[in-house]
Amino acid sequence: MAKPLTKHSRLFIAGHTGMIGSAFVRHFTAAGFGQLILRSHQELELTDKAAVAAFFAEQRPDGVILAAGKVAGIVENVNSPADLITRNLEIQTNVIQNAHLYAVQRLLFFGSSCMYPRDCPQPMAEQALLSGKPEITSMAYAMAKLAGVQMCLAYNQQYGEQRFIPLIPNSVYGPNDNFDPESGHVLAALINRFHFARKNGVPVTTLWGSGNPRREFLYADDLAAAGHVLLTADLCATELPINIGGGQDLHIRELAQLIAQVVGYRGATAWNTRKPDGAPRKLLDSSRMHILGWRPTTSLQAGIGQTYASFLESRHA
Repeated sequence: MAKPLTKHSRLFIAGHTGMIGSAFVRHFTAAGFGQLILRSHQELELTDKAAVAAFFAEQRPDGVILAAGKVAGIVENVNSPADLITRNLEIQTNVIQNAHLYAVQRLLFFGSSCMYPRDCPQPMAEQALLSGKPEITSMAYAMAKLAGVQMCLAYNQQYGEQRFIPLIPNSVYGPNDNFDPESGHVLAALINRFHFARKNGVPVTTLWGSGNPRREFLYADDLAAAGHVLLTADLCATELPINIGGGQDLHIRELAQLIAQVVGYRGATAWNTRKPDGAPRKLLDSSRMHILGWRPTTSLQAGIGQTYASFLESRHA
């Protein structure tokens, strides 16, 4: 295993303005890391191969957190699969390839729980990857993420050092999330929907699907704490990615009720069962991460409250 990072390491956080990236900025700033390398989309286009190569040649980071990429909820997964797979493959290839060429000590790559087979036994262990087809509604995104995971493992295998660490977080949410009802993930999109309904006195809010699928959620700052462990600890070699989940799941119907309560929406909720549900359940087996001493510390209700506060601040509501 390549040597761990320290507070003196030069750490490039790709996608630092997004939900996951900004959580890592908060965490590592508070932890005393004084050499964070941050670039906006305007300053560095990660799909531009030449620009990424020039950046690595100039900056020579010791560590990379690859939090950049195109993510989407079920609506955009259905409507824009080509955009999702193309942009993510371009970013992953450019960053991982240059991280190898410029001898980055450790890199974190974020996969997704949607990579697991649709009917995977629960909780989902890392060994179950590629044992069946992912859920069809997220196939393009899942395949892009699977390619990124395999790219990390392939570089580790071919060059004999475990410098690239692929993670599989489950339904991450938090401040700076994408709250758009069409392109955002379910928790953030529901915050927006219920906020709009409360402000406008909507008596009934209709949501996609049946509300029956179960999902596990992970607060972004808890993910950053897990990333800290993986970047700074002495780790054993592994040929698998590492699951990082919140530890419990609940029905989407229950999630909607909880968000409505936090937002203060008192109307009724209806479900459009003609719309797709996605996978019936996605609960991760995070025991390998627990062995390293990490567990999430943010309750779902507290995390939703902090995420809603971020939503209000971003809109000055």
